[in-house]
Amino acid sequence: MFLNNKKIICVAILLFNINILADENHNNIEFNIDNGELKPINASGHAPIGVMGEHMHKKSEWMASYRFQHMSMEGNRIGTNEVSPEFIVTNVANRFSPPATLRVVPTKMTMDMHMFGAMYAAADWLTLMFMGMYIEKSMDHITFQGGSGTTRRGTFTTTSSGIGDTKVSGMFRISKNNTNKVHINMGLSLPTGDTDKRDTILTPGGARNNVVLPYGMQLGSGTFDILPEVTYSGKIDELSWGAQYMGTFRIGDHKGYSLGDIHQVTSWLSYQPQPSVSISTRLAYKNEDKIDGIDGRISLPVQTADPDKYGGDTINLYFGLNLVGQTGALRGHRLALEAGIPVHQDLNGPQMETDYTITAGWQFAW
Repeated sequence: MFLNNKKIICVAILLFNINILADENHNNIEFNIDNGELKPINASGHAPIGVMGEHMHKKSEWMASYRFQHMSMEGNRIGTNEVSPEFIVTNVANRFSPPATLRVVPTKMTMDMHMFGAMYAAADWLTLMFMGMYIEKSMDHITFQGGSGTTRRGTFTTTSSGIGDTKVSGMFRISKNNTNKVHINMGLSLPTGDTDKRDTILTPGGARNNVVLPYGMQLGSGTFDILPEVTYSGKIDELSWGAQYMGTFRIGDHKGYSLGDIHQVTSWLSYQPQPSVSISTRLAYKNEDKIDGIDGRISLPVQTADPDKYGGDTINLYFGLNLVGQTGALRGHRLALEAGIPVHQDLNGPQMETDYTITAGWQFAW
């Protein structure tokens, strides 16, 4: 889908947040300098760890990576307004009536992702990338008694874990000189994540039923997804910066539905006080559409079962740290950390709001 004018303005502001100068990233090949010592490897040669596919490699180079991402969500929001569980069960209609209003409210969710990546440069102008992941999700709920009112019957937790969707892509160099670099990334997400996860819930009547979990607790999209991306990066002296657009476009549907298309824009600025250390700040805008269609197996009096209660607009602010070893066995090994908090959330709610995200990672090229 196309962005509306409001979304285009947000994208323009983010892109304007960068300069139009750049320099090349350094790789891990051990060139000697005049005094016989190894050339330093710049920590700012890579973008913040939360940015994917932001750099390319020279012909025949490999890179292995591992990222761990933890996301915490707590509380609910309709649009930009926070709402209580009691408000939701007395004011929000149940799509699958009866009962007339929602009777189960999610209150907290955590998601942990283990991401394993590999990159190989088939040519100076082409880098191939692979990423697989393992996902763990947990969601706490409150169940309200009967078909109306605010009497709480009890609480329960659902969980799901397993392999997520797999991503493969090719990055193509568009331009590169001493001060600028631009590349595009054409990727495909393969539907390797499970969409049939089940768990036991507490119903308003007090029964414990085993059901197919709502969309947000499944591990994959169920569809092949096209992942176009454009990245600009730059560096001068101790400063480096960049910007990236990434889209997610669903092909067809799965079990009667498809997750919403996604548009993401991010820009970052890094400062490198010395070659082994860089610190960064990053702003990221995300627009996600509602789910299109419906899975006939999912018909519960909870917001996460309603395809219209997904998506919205968010802006997150991140702070990061990149470290790279310079000598001995640690040379070329990169460790990175990035933490983010939301500064704006306008959600198709009621929907759970994000509290924070933390990403840590390791990278090594040879």
